Amino acid sequence: MNRVKLSSKFQVVIPKDIREKAGLKAGTSFEIIQYGDRIELIPVDSIKKLNGFLKGIDTSIERDTDRI
Repeated sequence: MNRVKLSSKFQVVIPKDIREKAGLKAGTSFEIIQYGDRIELIPVDSIKKLNGFLKGIDTSIERDTDRI
């Protein structure tokens, strides 16, 4: 488990191995959520990055005969 320290400017450095595994880059935006005494950082992807992530998904469904 990695341990980090909050600086006097209230900044935290995310360890390199975690940044690499999560694919984080400088300037990444995060949503921050607090659960009791726990804090979670959730990276926010840009809309452009999400373009095409459902490509190839099967969209065919069986419909009832009385539906269009």
